[in-house]
Amino acid sequence: MLARVFSCAVLGLDGVIVEVEVDTGSGLPGTDIVGLPDAAVQESKQRVQAAIKNAGFPYPRKRLVVNLAPASVRKEGPAYDLPIALGVLVMQELLPPEAVADTLVVGELSLEGTVRHARGVLPMAAVARQEGFKRVIVPKVDAAEATLIPDLEIIPVGSLGELFQYLSGSLEIPPVTPLALEDIPAVVQTDFQDIRGQEHVKRALEVAAAGGHNVLMMGPPGAGKTLLARALPAILPAMSIDEALDVTRIYSVADQLPADVPLIRTRPFRAPHHTISHAGLVGGGNLPHPGEVSLAHRGVLFLDELPEFGQRVLEVLRQPIEDKVVTISRAQGTLTFPANFMLVGAMNPCPCGYAGDPVKPCTCAPGMISKYQKRISGPLMDRIDIHIQVPRVAYDKLSSQRQGEASAEIRKRVEAARQIQRTRFEGLDMRANAEMRPADLALHCELDETSSKLMKTAMTQMQLTARAYHRVLKLARTIADLSGSQAIQTTHLAEALQYRARLAFDEI
Repeated sequence: MLARVFSCAVLGLDGVIVEVEVDTGSGLPGTDIVGLPDAAVQESKQRVQAAIKNAGFPYPRKRLVVNLAPASVRKEGPAYDLPIALGVLVMQELLPPEAVADTLVVGELSLEGTVRHARGVLPMAAVARQEGFKRVIVPKVDAAEATLIPDLEIIPVGSLGELFQYLSGSLEIPPVTPLALEDIPAVVQTDFQDIRGQEHVKRALEVAAAGGHNVLMMGPPGAGKTLLARALPAILPAMSIDEALDVTRIYSVADQLPADVPLIRTRPFRAPHHTISHAGLVGGGNLPHPGEVSLAHRGVLFLDELPEFGQRVLEVLRQPIEDKVVTISRAQGTLTFPANFMLVGAMNPCPCGYAGDPVKPCTCAPGMISKYQKRISGPLMDRIDIHIQVPRVAYDKLSSQRQGEASAEIRKRVEAARQIQRTRFEGLDMRANAEMRPADLALHCELDETSSKLMKTAMTQMQLTARAYHRVLKLARTIADLSGSQAIQTTHLAEALQYRARLAFDEI
């Protein structure tokens, strides 16, 4: 008897329905799996056989052929164990074919028959609903994640034996109750009020958060660059449900979704080490998986010790910064991952870290400082809107018991500015000023006569490129939004210009 059970593959960030067919073939007893399986899928033969026997069911002493269709899509991972096992039981007529009709099944099996976690349950449930399935059977640990997709009956199972009893009608497993998405809290790790001093840096980060701008902080070791960067997500606007689902889908596919967090409500903060490869940063592999830039989608990508990153690693950032997506091409095809993140870099002004420091003298020669800073290319520096100096914090500020402004208060101003931008870009595929295209600048960033003269002088003296000119205008628009001004004033433009790059060795 030919058995059919439906499962799902993950291609990029999307699910693809896979039909698992189990039939008998001629030859000695054994199992053949066809349909472009990887090594983990091939090994399911042993797991499925042991799980079926240990669950108390017979395993056929025949030649079995398992086909995973469509054969043109490569299958990876152990999530096909459970549908293959069900196919074997249906083929032996231990279960009726109707028991698995209109049902999508995913899950890894242990040798004793327990059902383990499967990667990418959220996009699998999404495609199940899209393709008209009524019921999805998932591991218990992944059930809450699957309920994020509405209008589906999510059945959590803990073992193959339990699933057999449910499908045969001898055991009732109630569907999982969907979570109230609004009740899932967002966790704040670091608050601005706990950071002493650096008021001008906090202001720069507020501007960056209000418009989605990239930031580079430069200062001596121990000045608080990392702490300031880690506090940035706390002042970013709260994620909408749609944004949270986008981020959760990426983490589900990357298998980095915490077991007790079905929906990510806190904006991501990713801080990869400088030894990361370019594939680890932007994504890659034979079957491409999301990299750090995609895991930072709708959040912050923090690159500490920026000049220590490899030249090739930094240069691959240029395309996602501009396009907000990462396109990875392989022989099998091309995949696109979202990468709409805020880049926050931190670096020392020189190899020893103390160029320009008023207390500790620098031991680096001017040539060493220049060489160190030039590890970051001009084109990448051009794509960073805000360049801010982070000086040493004085003792009086460190020892003061006076707390700074809380992140919650700063977030209110940021959200008010973002609301202005949402109204401005209503109906467009933009959410923040940093995403404006050159054509949008003529509509929303018009300068008066005085500001135009200031901009002309700055273009000459600061040697700004066309891209830098556009970024200054976007930054000025954000500063105007924070102040509630409809027009860009000269003061807004002057503040935007002071955030352009100034190298430390020019100031020594």
